[in-house]
Amino acid sequence: MERRKFIGQTLTGVAAAAFGIPTIVPSTVFGKNAPSNKINIGQIGCGRIGRDHDMVGTMQHDVARLMAVCDLDANRLKDGKLLVENYYKKKTGQDNYVDVKMYDDYREMLLNKDIDAVIISTPDFWHAQPAIEAALAGKDIYLQKPTSLTIAEGRMLSNVIKKTGRILQVGTQQRSSSQFRIAAELVRNGRIGKLHTVKIGLPGDPAGPSFPAMPVPKGFNYDMWLGSTPEIPYTENGVHPQVGYGRPGWLRIEQFGAGMITGWGQHHFDSAAWGMDTEYTGPTTIQAVAEFPKSGNWNVHGDFMVKADYANGVTMYTSGGFPNGIRYEGTEGWIFVSRGDYVASASDPKGIRAKALDASNPKVLESVIGENEIHLYKSTEQHGNWLDCIQSRKEPISPVEIGHRACTVCLISHIAMKLPRKLTWNPTTEKFVNDSEANAMLTRTQRKPYGTNYIKM
Repeated sequence: MERRKFIGQTLTGVAAAAFGIPTIVPSTVFGKNAPSNKINIGQIGCGRIGRDHDMVGTMQHDVARLMAVCDLDANRLKDGKLLVENYYKKKTGQDNYVDVKMYDDYREMLLNKDIDAVIISTPDFWHAQPAIEAALAGKDIYLQKPTSLTIAEGRMLSNVIKKTGRILQVGTQQRSSSQFRIAAELVRNGRIGKLHTVKIGLPGDPAGPSFPAMPVPKGFNYDMWLGSTPEIPYTENGVHPQVGYGRPGWLRIEQFGAGMITGWGQHHFDSAAWGMDTEYTGPTTIQAVAEFPKSGNWNVHGDFMVKADYANGVTMYTSGGFPNGIRYEGTEGWIFVSRGDYVASASDPKGIRAKALDASNPKVLESVIGENEIHLYKSTEQHGNWLDCIQSRKEPISPVEIGHRACTVCLISHIAMKLPRKLTWNPTTEKFVNDSEANAMLTRTQRKPYGTNYIKM
Protein backbone atom coordinates (compact mmCIF):
# COMPACT_ATOMS: atom_id res chain seq x y z
CA MET A 1 0.00 0.00 0.00
CA GLU A 2 1.32 3.47 -0.86
CA ARG A 3 2.33 5.53 2.16
CA ARG A 4 0.00 8.48 1.38
CA LYS A 5 -2.94 6.11 0.80
CA PHE A 6 -2.25 4.32 4.11
CA ILE A 7 -2.05 7.62 6.05
CA GLY A 8 -5.19 8.87 4.36
CA GLN A 9 -7.14 5.74 5.27
CA THR A 10 -5.82 5.88 8.80
CA LEU A 11 -6.82 9.51 9.26
CA THR A 12 -10.24 8.76 7.80
CA GLY A 13 -10.66 6.03 10.40
CA VAL A 14 -9.57 8.39 13.18
CA ALA A 15 -11.99 11.07 12.00
CA ALA A 16 -14.80 8.55 11.79
CA ALA A 17 -14.16 7.48 15.34
CA ALA A 18 -13.89 11.06 16.57
CA PHE A 19 -17.06 12.32 14.92
CA GLY A 20 -19.18 9.21 15.17
CA ILE A 21 -19.14 8.35 11.45
CA PRO A 22 -20.26 4.73 11.10
CA THR A 23 -17.54 2.27 10.11
CA ILE A 24 -17.75 -1.43 9.37
CA VAL A 25 -16.06 -3.51 12.09
CA PRO A 26 -16.38 -7.16 13.07
CA SER A 27 -19.19 -7.86 15.53
CA THR A 28 -16.71 -9.51 17.87
CA VAL A 29 -15.04 -6.14 18.60
CA PHE A 30 -18.00 -5.16 20.79
CA GLY A 31 -20.21 -6.98 23.24
CA LYS A 32 -19.48 -9.70 25.77
CA ASN A 33 -17.16 -11.56 23.38
CA ALA A 34 -14.94 -8.58 22.63
CA PRO A 35 -11.24 -9.45 23.12
CA SER A 36 -10.89 -6.69 25.70
CA ASN A 37 -13.56 -8.34 27.83
CA LYS A 38 -11.81 -11.69 27.98
CA ILE A 39 -9.62 -12.94 30.80
CA ASN A 40 -6.57 -14.43 29.08
CA ILE A 41 -5.49 -17.58 30.90
CA GLY A 42 -2.46 -19.86 30.87
CA GLN A 43 -2.76 -23.50 31.96
CA ILE A 44 0.18 -24.90 33.93
CA GLY A 45 0.00 -28.70 33.98
CA CYS A 46 -1.98 -30.58 31.33
CA GLY A 47 -2.46 -33.90 33.14
CA ARG A 48 -5.48 -35.67 34.58
CA ILE A 49 -6.98 -32.92 36.75
CA GLY A 50 -6.02 -30.19 34.31
CA ARG A 51 -7.79 -31.91 31.43
CA ASP A 52 -10.77 -33.48 33.17
CA HIS A 53 -11.57 -30.66 35.56
CA ASP A 54 -9.76 -27.33 35.40
CA MET A 55 -9.46 -26.63 31.68
CA VAL A 56 -13.00 -27.57 30.71
CA GLY A 57 -14.34 -26.10 33.95
CA THR A 58 -12.84 -22.73 33.01
CA MET A 59 -13.45 -22.72 29.25
CA GLN A 60 -17.18 -23.23 29.73
CA HIS A 61 -17.36 -19.61 30.90
CA ASP A 62 -17.52 -17.07 28.07
CA VAL A 63 -15.38 -14.53 29.88
CA ALA A 64 -12.39 -16.92 29.89
CA ARG A 65 -9.99 -17.33 26.99
CA LEU A 66 -7.47 -20.10 27.56
CA MET A 67 -4.61 -19.02 25.31
CA ALA A 68 -1.53 -20.91 26.52
CA VAL A 69 -0.58 -24.29 27.98
CA CYS A 70 2.52 -25.53 29.79
CA ASP A 71 3.75 -29.01 30.65
CA LEU A 72 7.09 -30.76 31.18
CA ASP A 73 5.93 -33.74 29.11
CA ALA A 74 5.97 -32.91 25.39
CA ASN A 75 3.15 -35.35 24.62
CA ARG A 76 0.88 -33.90 27.28
CA LEU A 77 1.77 -30.41 26.15
CA LYS A 78 0.63 -31.15 22.60
CA ASP A 79 -2.49 -32.90 23.87
CA GLY A 80 -3.30 -29.84 25.99
CA LYS A 81 -3.05 -27.53 23.00
CA LEU A 82 -5.33 -29.80 20.96
CA LEU A 83 -7.86 -30.09 23.78
CA VAL A 84 -8.19 -26.31 24.06
CA GLU A 85 -8.30 -25.60 20.35
CA ASN A 86 -10.82 -28.37 19.66
CA TYR A 87 -12.99 -27.22 22.58
CA TYR A 88 -13.16 -23.67 21.24
CA LYS A 89 -13.67 -24.85 17.68
CA LYS A 90 -16.73 -26.83 18.78
CA LYS A 91 -17.96 -24.01 21.04
CA THR A 92 -17.56 -21.14 18.57
CA GLY A 93 -17.68 -22.85 15.19
CA GLN A 94 -14.42 -21.09 14.30
CA ASP A 95 -11.45 -23.18 13.14
CA ASN A 96 -8.89 -20.61 14.28
CA TYR A 97 -10.57 -19.07 17.31
CA VAL A 98 -7.33 -19.37 19.27
CA ASP A 99 -3.79 -20.48 18.42
CA VAL A 100 -2.73 -21.85 21.78
CA LYS A 101 0.86 -21.08 22.66
CA MET A 102 2.90 -23.90 24.18
CA TYR A 103 5.49 -23.56 26.94
CA ASP A 104 7.76 -26.21 28.42
CA ASP A 105 8.71 -23.93 31.35
CA TYR A 106 6.02 -22.07 33.29
CA ARG A 107 8.48 -19.31 34.15
CA GLU A 108 8.54 -18.29 30.49
CA MET A 109 4.74 -18.28 30.45
CA LEU A 110 4.71 -15.89 33.41
CA LEU A 111 6.72 -13.39 31.34
CA ASN A 112 3.89 -13.15 28.79
CA LYS A 113 2.17 -9.85 29.59
CA ASP A 114 -0.90 -10.85 27.55
CA ILE A 115 -1.73 -13.52 30.14
CA ASP A 116 -3.90 -12.22 32.97
CA ALA A 117 -4.21 -15.36 35.07
CA VAL A 118 -2.96 -18.93 35.36
CA ILE A 119 -4.43 -22.25 36.43
CA ILE A 120 -1.99 -24.48 38.31
CA SER A 121 -2.91 -28.17 37.97
CA THR A 122 0.52 -29.60 38.68
CA PRO A 123 1.50 -32.39 41.13
CA ASP A 124 1.21 -31.48 44.83
CA PHE A 125 4.89 -30.65 45.30
CA TRP A 126 4.71 -28.11 42.45
CA HIS A 127 1.89 -25.96 43.86
CA ALA A 128 3.29 -23.27 46.16
CA GLN A 129 6.31 -22.20 44.10
CA PRO A 130 4.58 -21.45 40.77
CA ALA A 131 1.67 -19.84 42.63
CA ILE A 132 4.02 -17.48 44.47
CA GLU A 133 5.93 -16.67 41.29
CA ALA A 134 2.68 -16.09 39.39
CA ALA A 135 1.51 -13.63 42.05
CA LEU A 136 4.83 -11.80 41.91
CA ALA A 137 4.43 -11.62 38.12
CA GLY A 138 1.04 -9.94 38.55
CA LYS A 139 -1.14 -12.93 37.59
CA ASP A 140 -4.30 -14.10 39.30
CA ILE A 141 -4.29 -17.79 40.16
CA TYR A 142 -6.49 -20.86 40.33
CA LEU A 143 -4.53 -23.37 42.42
CA GLN A 144 -5.32 -27.03 42.78
CA LYS A 145 -5.24 -28.44 46.28
CA PRO A 146 -3.40 -29.27 48.45
CA THR A 147 -2.26 -25.70 48.80
CA SER A 148 1.33 -26.65 49.64
CA LEU A 149 3.71 -29.51 50.34
CA THR A 150 4.67 -28.07 53.73
CA ILE A 151 3.16 -25.65 56.23
CA ALA A 152 6.10 -23.27 55.80
CA GLU A 153 5.41 -23.07 52.04
CA GLY A 154 1.73 -22.48 52.65
CA ARG A 155 2.36 -19.62 55.04
CA MET A 156 4.74 -18.02 52.55
CA LEU A 157 2.16 -18.34 49.76
CA SER A 158 -0.65 -16.81 51.81
CA ASN A 159 1.56 -13.89 52.83
CA VAL A 160 2.59 -13.20 49.23
CA ILE A 161 -1.00 -13.23 47.98
CA LYS A 162 -2.00 -10.79 50.70
CA LYS A 163 0.94 -8.52 49.87
CA THR A 164 0.41 -8.54 46.09
CA GLY A 165 -3.39 -8.32 46.16
CA ARG A 166 -3.82 -11.07 43.58
CA ILE A 167 -6.97 -13.18 43.38
CA LEU A 168 -6.18 -16.80 44.28
CA GLN A 169 -8.88 -19.44 44.27
CA VAL A 170 -8.04 -22.82 45.82
CA GLY A 171 -9.55 -25.79 43.98
CA THR A 172 -11.65 -26.97 46.93
CA GLN A 173 -14.72 -27.09 44.72
CA GLN A 174 -16.93 -28.69 47.36
CA ARG A 175 -17.61 -25.11 48.49
CA SER A 176 -19.46 -24.57 45.22
CA SER A 177 -21.62 -27.67 45.72
CA SER A 178 -24.84 -26.51 47.37
CA GLN A 179 -25.16 -29.42 49.81
CA PHE A 180 -21.90 -28.54 51.58
CA ARG A 181 -22.99 -24.93 52.05
CA ILE A 182 -26.47 -25.97 53.20
CA ALA A 183 -25.03 -28.43 55.74
CA ALA A 184 -22.60 -25.83 57.08
CA GLU A 185 -25.32 -23.17 57.35
CA LEU A 186 -27.65 -25.51 59.22
CA VAL A 187 -24.90 -26.44 61.68
CA ARG A 188 -23.73 -22.85 62.15
CA ASN A 189 -27.31 -21.78 62.85
CA GLY A 190 -27.84 -24.41 65.54
CA ARG A 191 -30.26 -26.73 63.75
CA ILE A 192 -28.66 -29.75 65.44
CA GLY A 193 -28.05 -28.00 68.75
CA LYS A 194 -24.53 -27.41 69.99
CA LEU A 195 -21.95 -29.07 67.75
CA HIS A 196 -19.59 -31.35 69.65
CA THR A 197 -18.25 -33.99 67.23
CA VAL A 198 -17.34 -34.16 63.54
CA LYS A 199 -16.58 -37.47 61.78
CA ILE A 200 -14.88 -37.40 58.40
CA GLY A 201 -14.69 -40.43 56.13
CA LEU A 202 -11.54 -40.46 54.04
CA PRO A 203 -9.94 -43.49 52.32
CA GLY A 204 -6.30 -44.52 52.41
CA ASP A 205 -4.21 -45.90 49.55
CA PRO A 206 -3.18 -49.52 49.01
CA ALA A 207 0.47 -50.56 49.00
CA GLY A 208 2.18 -51.56 45.77
CA PRO A 209 5.22 -53.43 44.48
CA SER A 210 8.69 -52.09 43.83
CA PHE A 211 9.23 -50.72 40.34
CA PRO A 212 12.56 -50.96 38.49
CA ALA A 213 14.31 -47.86 37.20
CA MET A 214 13.55 -46.99 33.58
CA PRO A 215 14.98 -44.65 30.94
CA VAL A 216 13.42 -41.20 31.05
CA PRO A 217 10.99 -40.86 28.10
CA LYS A 218 12.02 -38.58 25.26
CA GLY A 219 10.51 -35.14 25.60
CA PHE A 220 10.01 -35.33 29.38
CA ASN A 221 11.96 -32.93 31.61
CA TYR A 222 12.23 -35.29 34.56
CA ASP A 223 14.78 -33.20 36.46
CA MET A 224 12.46 -30.19 36.59
CA TRP A 225 9.48 -32.46 37.27
CA LEU A 226 11.22 -33.66 40.47
CA GLY A 227 11.51 -30.03 41.43
CA SER A 228 12.55 -29.39 45.02
CA THR A 229 12.31 -33.09 45.98
CA PRO A 230 15.33 -35.45 46.06
CA GLU A 231 16.72 -36.87 42.85
CA ILE A 232 15.60 -40.50 42.37
CA PRO A 233 15.60 -42.84 39.33
CA TYR A 234 12.68 -42.51 36.93
CA THR A 235 9.94 -45.12 36.87
CA GLU A 236 6.63 -44.66 35.08
CA ASN A 237 4.64 -45.91 38.07
CA GLY A 238 6.23 -43.22 40.19
CA VAL A 239 5.30 -40.38 37.85
CA HIS A 240 2.33 -40.56 35.44
CA PRO A 241 1.21 -42.91 32.63
CA GLN A 242 2.90 -42.35 29.30
CA VAL A 243 -0.32 -43.40 27.59
CA GLY A 244 -3.62 -42.04 28.84
CA TYR A 245 -4.51 -39.96 31.86
CA GLY A 246 -5.22 -42.44 34.62
CA ARG A 247 -4.45 -41.84 38.29
CA PRO A 248 -0.70 -41.15 38.54
CA GLY A 249 1.70 -43.10 40.74
CA TRP A 250 3.26 -40.03 42.36
CA LEU A 251 0.08 -39.66 44.43
CA ARG A 252 1.19 -42.73 46.39
CA ILE A 253 4.78 -41.66 47.10
CA GLU A 254 5.57 -39.61 50.22
CA GLN A 255 8.40 -37.76 48.50
CA PHE A 256 5.75 -36.01 46.43
CA GLY A 257 2.94 -35.60 48.97
CA ALA A 258 1.24 -37.21 51.93
CA GLY A 259 -1.33 -39.46 50.28
CA MET A 260 -5.09 -39.22 50.68
CA ILE A 261 -4.83 -37.18 53.88
CA THR A 262 -3.94 -34.25 51.61
CA GLY A 263 -5.38 -35.59 48.34
CA TRP A 264 -9.00 -35.60 49.50
CA GLY A 265 -8.32 -34.44 53.04
CA GLN A 266 -8.09 -30.77 52.13
CA HIS A 267 -11.55 -30.96 50.54
CA HIS A 268 -13.19 -32.45 53.61
CA PHE A 269 -11.22 -30.49 56.22
CA ASP A 270 -12.07 -27.29 54.36
CA SER A 271 -15.78 -28.17 54.25
CA ALA A 272 -15.80 -29.29 57.88
CA ALA A 273 -14.19 -26.02 58.99
CA TRP A 274 -17.00 -24.16 57.21
CA GLY A 275 -19.53 -25.80 59.49
CA MET A 276 -17.32 -25.73 62.59
CA ASP A 277 -16.54 -22.00 62.19
CA THR A 278 -12.81 -22.74 62.36
CA GLU A 279 -11.75 -21.60 58.89
CA TYR A 280 -9.04 -19.25 60.13
CA THR A 281 -7.67 -21.36 62.94
CA GLY A 282 -6.90 -25.01 63.60
CA PRO A 283 -6.90 -27.75 66.23
CA THR A 284 -5.11 -27.37 69.55
CA THR A 285 -4.19 -31.05 69.93
CA ILE A 286 -3.86 -33.87 67.43
CA GLN A 287 -3.01 -37.56 67.56
CA ALA A 288 -3.15 -40.38 65.01
CA VAL A 289 -2.43 -43.98 64.17
CA ALA A 290 -1.81 -45.22 60.65
CA GLU A 291 -0.58 -48.19 58.65
CA PHE A 292 2.29 -47.64 56.22
CA PRO A 293 3.61 -50.10 53.60
CA LYS A 294 6.70 -52.03 54.66
CA SER A 295 7.97 -52.44 51.09
CA GLY A 296 7.43 -51.15 47.58
CA ASN A 297 7.65 -47.73 45.94
CA TRP A 298 4.14 -46.70 46.95
CA ASN A 299 4.61 -45.73 50.58
CA VAL A 300 1.84 -43.30 51.61
CA HIS A 301 -0.52 -44.15 54.46
CA GLY A 302 -3.20 -46.83 54.27
CA ASP A 303 -5.83 -47.25 56.97
CA PHE A 304 -5.67 -44.55 59.64
CA MET A 305 -7.47 -42.66 62.38
CA VAL A 306 -6.87 -39.04 63.38
CA LYS A 307 -8.34 -37.26 66.40
CA ALA A 308 -8.17 -33.45 66.58
CA ASP A 309 -9.50 -31.24 69.38
CA TYR A 310 -10.48 -27.59 68.83
CA ALA A 311 -10.63 -24.68 71.25
CA ASN A 312 -14.40 -24.33 70.67
CA GLY A 313 -14.98 -27.76 72.22
CA VAL A 314 -15.43 -29.73 68.99
CA THR A 315 -13.58 -33.01 68.48
CA MET A 316 -12.96 -34.12 64.90
CA TYR A 317 -12.26 -37.75 63.94
CA THR A 318 -11.01 -38.72 60.48
CA SER A 319 -10.79 -42.30 59.23
CA GLY A 320 -11.40 -44.58 56.29
CA GLY A 321 -13.77 -46.46 58.55
CA PHE A 322 -16.41 -43.75 58.23
CA PRO A 323 -18.57 -43.19 55.10
CA ASN A 324 -16.80 -40.84 52.69
CA GLY A 325 -18.10 -37.43 53.69
CA ILE A 326 -18.64 -35.28 56.79
CA ARG A 327 -20.96 -36.02 59.70
CA TYR A 328 -21.72 -33.16 62.10
CA GLU A 329 -23.03 -34.34 65.47
CA GLY A 330 -24.77 -31.97 67.86
CA THR A 331 -26.78 -32.16 71.06
CA GLU A 332 -30.01 -32.38 69.04
CA GLY A 333 -29.10 -34.62 66.12
CA TRP A 334 -26.72 -35.00 63.19
CA ILE A 335 -26.24 -33.91 59.56
CA PHE A 336 -24.23 -35.84 56.99
CA VAL A 337 -22.94 -34.38 53.72
CA SER A 338 -20.93 -35.89 50.87
CA ARG A 339 -20.28 -35.46 47.17
CA GLY A 340 -22.93 -37.99 46.33
CA ASP A 341 -22.44 -39.11 42.71
CA TYR A 342 -20.13 -36.23 41.79
CA VAL A 343 -16.59 -37.04 40.64
CA ALA A 344 -13.89 -34.55 39.66
CA SER A 345 -12.19 -36.89 37.18
CA ALA A 346 -12.86 -40.23 35.55
CA SER A 347 -10.05 -41.85 37.53
CA ASP A 348 -11.21 -40.80 41.00
CA PRO A 349 -10.94 -43.67 43.51
CA LYS A 350 -14.04 -45.83 43.25
CA GLY A 351 -16.27 -46.63 46.18
CA ILE A 352 -19.82 -46.66 47.45
CA ARG A 353 -21.28 -43.19 47.02
CA ALA A 354 -23.13 -41.94 50.07
CA LYS A 355 -26.18 -39.69 50.00
CA ALA A 356 -25.28 -36.10 49.23
CA LEU A 357 -27.22 -34.77 52.23
CA ASP A 358 -28.86 -36.59 55.12
CA ALA A 359 -29.92 -35.89 58.70
CA SER A 360 -31.21 -37.64 61.80
CA ASN A 361 -34.36 -35.55 61.33
CA PRO A 362 -34.96 -35.06 57.57
CA LYS A 363 -37.18 -32.04 58.30
CA VAL A 364 -34.07 -30.16 59.41
CA LEU A 365 -32.86 -30.17 55.81
CA GLU A 366 -35.95 -28.17 54.81
CA SER A 367 -35.27 -25.51 57.42
CA VAL A 368 -35.10 -21.98 56.01
CA ILE A 369 -32.21 -19.80 57.13
CA GLY A 370 -33.72 -16.54 58.38
CA GLU A 371 -32.76 -13.05 57.28
CA ASN A 372 -30.90 -12.34 60.52
CA GLU A 373 -29.17 -15.73 60.70
CA ILE A 374 -25.76 -16.74 59.34
CA HIS A 375 -25.67 -16.92 55.54
CA LEU A 376 -22.51 -18.39 54.01
CA TYR A 377 -20.82 -17.44 50.74
CA LYS A 378 -22.79 -18.81 47.79
CA SER A 379 -21.17 -20.01 44.57
CA THR A 380 -22.51 -22.30 41.89
CA GLU A 381 -19.22 -23.18 40.17
CA GLN A 382 -15.67 -22.86 41.49
CA HIS A 383 -13.95 -21.72 38.28
CA GLY A 384 -16.75 -19.30 37.48
CA ASN A 385 -16.51 -17.76 40.94
CA TRP A 386 -12.78 -17.26 40.40
CA LEU A 387 -13.40 -15.50 37.08
CA ASP A 388 -16.09 -13.29 38.64
CA CYS A 389 -13.68 -12.29 41.40
CA ILE A 390 -10.90 -11.50 38.93
CA GLN A 391 -13.26 -8.92 37.43
CA SER A 392 -14.70 -7.59 40.70
CA ARG A 393 -11.51 -7.98 42.80
CA LYS A 394 -13.64 -9.41 45.59
CA GLU A 395 -12.45 -12.35 47.70
CA PRO A 396 -13.28 -15.74 46.15
CA ILE A 397 -15.15 -18.49 47.94
CA SER A 398 -11.93 -20.46 48.60
CA PRO A 399 -9.28 -17.84 49.39
CA VAL A 400 -5.68 -18.75 50.04
CA GLU A 401 -5.67 -18.28 53.84
CA ILE A 402 -8.63 -20.62 54.31
CA GLY A 403 -6.94 -23.06 51.93
CA HIS A 404 -3.71 -22.85 53.87
CA ARG A 405 -5.50 -23.54 57.16
CA ALA A 406 -7.28 -26.60 55.73
CA CYS A 407 -4.03 -27.88 54.24
CA THR A 408 -2.35 -27.36 57.62
CA VAL A 409 -4.82 -29.77 59.23
CA CYS A 410 -3.87 -32.33 56.57
CA LEU A 411 -0.15 -31.89 57.14
CA ILE A 412 -0.18 -31.95 60.94
CA SER A 413 -2.40 -35.05 60.72
CA HIS A 414 0.31 -36.66 58.60
CA ILE A 415 2.98 -35.64 61.10
CA ALA A 416 0.86 -37.14 63.90
CA MET A 417 0.71 -40.41 61.95
CA LYS A 418 4.50 -40.53 62.14
CA LEU A 419 4.86 -39.70 65.82
CA PRO A 420 3.23 -42.04 68.39
CA ARG A 421 2.06 -39.41 70.84
CA LYS A 422 -0.45 -36.63 71.34
CA LEU A 423 0.80 -33.37 69.82
CA THR A 424 -0.12 -29.89 70.99
CA TRP A 425 -0.56 -27.39 68.16
CA ASN A 426 -0.61 -23.61 68.35
CA PRO A 427 -2.67 -22.37 65.37
CA THR A 428 -1.52 -18.78 65.94
CA THR A 429 2.23 -19.42 65.75
CA GLU A 430 1.73 -22.46 63.49
CA LYS A 431 4.15 -24.46 65.59
CA PHE A 432 3.93 -27.51 67.82
CA VAL A 433 4.30 -26.68 71.49
CA ASN A 434 7.58 -27.86 73.08
CA ASP A 435 8.22 -30.48 70.40
CA SER A 436 11.33 -29.92 68.30
CA GLU A 437 10.99 -33.28 66.53
CA ALA A 438 7.48 -32.44 65.27
CA ASN A 439 8.46 -28.87 64.38
CA ALA A 440 11.34 -30.16 62.26
CA MET A 441 8.71 -31.83 60.05
CA LEU A 442 7.01 -28.53 59.18
CA THR A 443 9.53 -27.99 56.40
CA ARG A 444 11.40 -30.17 53.91
CA THR A 445 14.88 -29.88 52.43
CA GLN A 446 14.66 -28.34 48.96
CA ARG A 447 16.80 -29.41 46.01
CA LYS A 448 18.39 -26.33 44.50
CA PRO A 449 17.53 -24.47 42.27
CA TYR A 450 13.91 -25.53 42.80
CA GLY A 451 11.76 -24.65 45.77
CA THR A 452 10.26 -21.68 47.55
CA ASN A 453 13.56 -21.02 49.36
CA TYR A 454 15.10 -19.89 46.08
CA ILE A 455 12.39 -17.52 44.84
CA LYS A 456 13.69 -14.03 44.23
CA MET A 457 11.29 -11.74 46.07
